[in-house]
Amino acid sequence: MAKNLVIVESPAKGKTIEKFLWKDYKVVASMWHFRDLPVKKIWVDIEDGFKPNYEISKDKKKTVDWLIALAKKAETVWIATDEDREGEAIGWHLCHILDLDPKETKRIVFHEITEKAIKHSIEEPTHINLDLVDAQQARRVLDRLVWYKISPVLWKKIRKWLSAGRVQSVAVKLIVEKEIEIRNFKPVESWKFSSIVEAEGKKFKVILHKISWKVAKLKTKEDATNIFKEILWEVELKESQDKKWNTILEAKKEFNLVLKTATKKESKKYPAPPFTTSTLQQEASRKFGYPLKKTMMVAQKLYEWIDLWNGKRQWLITYMRTDSVNLSDVAKTGAKKMIENLYWTKYSLANGRNYKTKSAWAQEAHEAIRPTDLERTPESLSWVLDKDQLKLYDLIWKRTLASQMKEALVEVTTFVFNNEDIKKFDWQAKWEVVKFDGFMKVYTEWKDDDDTNGEADNSILPDLKEWDIAKAKILTANQAFTRPPARYTEASLVKKLESEWIGRPSTYAPTITTIIDRGYIEKIEKKYLSPTEIAFVVTEFLEKYFAQMMDYKFTSKVEEDFDKIATGDEKYEEMLDWFWSHFVKDLENADENAVKQVEKIWKKCPDCWGELLMKYWKNWKFIACENFPECKYTEELEEERKKKEALENQVWEKFCPKCGSILNIKNGRYGPFLACSSYPDCKHIESIKDPKQEILEEILAGEKCEKCESLMAIKNSKRWLFMACTGYPKCKNAKPIPKTAWDEVNERLKK
Repeated sequence: MAKNLVIVESPAKGKTIEKFLWKDYKVVASMWHFRDLPVKKIWVDIEDGFKPNYEISKDKKKTVDWLIALAKKAETVWIATDEDREGEAIGWHLCHILDLDPKETKRIVFHEITEKAIKHSIEEPTHINLDLVDAQQARRVLDRLVWYKISPVLWKKIRKWLSAGRVQSVAVKLIVEKEIEIRNFKPVESWKFSSIVEAEGKKFKVILHKISWKVAKLKTKEDATNIFKEILWEVELKESQDKKWNTILEAKKEFNLVLKTATKKESKKYPAPPFTTSTLQQEASRKFGYPLKKTMMVAQKLYEWIDLWNGKRQWLITYMRTDSVNLSDVAKTGAKKMIENLYWTKYSLANGRNYKTKSAWAQEAHEAIRPTDLERTPESLSWVLDKDQLKLYDLIWKRTLASQMKEALVEVTTFVFNNEDIKKFDWQAKWEVVKFDGFMKVYTEWKDDDDTNGEADNSILPDLKEWDIAKAKILTANQAFTRPPARYTEASLVKKLESEWIGRPSTYAPTITTIIDRGYIEKIEKKYLSPTEIAFVVTEFLEKYFAQMMDYKFTSKVEEDFDKIATGDEKYEEMLDWFWSHFVKDLENADENAVKQVEKIWKKCPDCWGELLMKYWKNWKFIACENFPECKYTEELEEERKKKEALENQVWEKFCPKCGSILNIKNGRYGPFLACSSYPDCKHIESIKDPKQEILEEILAGEKCEKCESLMAIKNSKRWLFMACTGYPKCKNAKPIPKTAWDEVNERLKK
């Protein structure tokens, strides 16, 4: 037995780390969280200093027993869980079950899985940071108090199966408020004048910028018509409409514009810092349309990547849960070398560029998300990574490299013209030319709802001097209306949450996934987040009875308190006691004074003339009479009928494998499933498979395991489909679905 036992979270990570260490070191995995608060009760002793009562998860008891047995035989136990608060807490739980003193047990952390980083951490071990553990426990306990105390109130006063959360409910509130803003929006009319002018054989666009030294603000068609008359005198106006049904007025008549001023100004553009968790989520959402959950799943694969082609493990990126934009000196040196090799020395910085995280509570000892080796280019990995992994790695690689490149130099030129006869009108042409592309050669950041303003491309303009003349032949006025604010996307919601200091980057993906899964929010046009009706009802209720919890400043203060606990500036019990003293009053008020909410649909029951109400079960909804059980009238909703029809088409003519009867679709507690029509004589049931899985099972039927010759089966991990040997657990062979099979699946689904 090895003298040293090193415990990490992930088994994949453990096998690689063991290769880097000496022979008397054995590396094993805790399999992430193994001890938590039980589900069915609150399990927090409020009277005894908010003491959490943890228990070992049923599916992890064997793992825990195994770890205890290994720890008893080892001379030294090393805790090597991830370097965030969650990892620190897992390390503390390990000390508890292994009967180790967390103040004495050796703790090692590393930001990249390389031999140098791991051996360095062994040489300089620390101990479990109990302040970080308390901060994580405070978050866990406080969220448990909110969830388990408010949710029953929602069940009692609105309807069953609803839930509330400290960050979740505030995120829903943001989306609801945005929707109210959109609904209350009133468009404002405006008019913009422009003209295509010609000088020295080149055409370019000018716009009416100022009238009598004030910015031109034309509000009505009458204002626009008066400008035409003043500039062109008597003229015939042609009226038309654009694609948005806005009016366009146009007049053909020549007039001269004289160049009044010509200015050139150079400015610098600086690269965005390397990725943090939230900025990676935002950029992947903007550029690829990835949901936050998918971004984190793909990033996890890159962090613990296994090359299935040759069985080797290569840790492609540093830890992907971080709020730091810091880069190590090793990373900056590597970036400088790559920049000079790929783009010449004129693009590299002499000493590298340092970034400072805006948050006062960011952990600067951590690093930003970056490739572990910048010499491992996206091109070199293009044949071993899948499409999503390659896209995300390419994004991280380019952003890291660009952050250490010289700034771009941009020259902005502005022409201001006057009418030859009427001096009070200023016409402007403005454009910018990139004089040195710098970091832009590699990477530019996208913006939310990025679009153009419709201006002409003025990238090629004449070299004019003051008093030169440009000729205009057509004058155009375009009507426009202000647009309502855009709904949140996942990217812009994360940006808003971060700006309000609500939650932490590691919580954003599960929070947004939760509010969508629980029916508070739905995606429209594949990316915009829109609240459902129940979101309005719940938000209004929580704002009325739990105003403090729903206040943005209060939510951000709680996050600051967690950070203060992490730095030892505040005590765990004091922070929770302060929260509970305010929270319990709101609970009592809501329970005693809130009136039961009903969702009327403003229709009468045809049987008894009572009010028809919207009713919900866990995975479906329907219309029922308020006088139930005396009146049992119900209606099926159109959307539920369409869902049922879609499922019926999917499972058309499926037969019971036991008795041969037709399988029918049934609704259960956990959603629809298939059940034998011969029930109760035959009680066979089965889940409804993903259509892709069914096609793959047909395509790959008869595929045998190359290790033991058993048949291979298609398995669904809820994250992805893969092939696994039916000889499990004796044979643990697993592999990805072949690309050719996926191509055939996609072709069939198109048809």
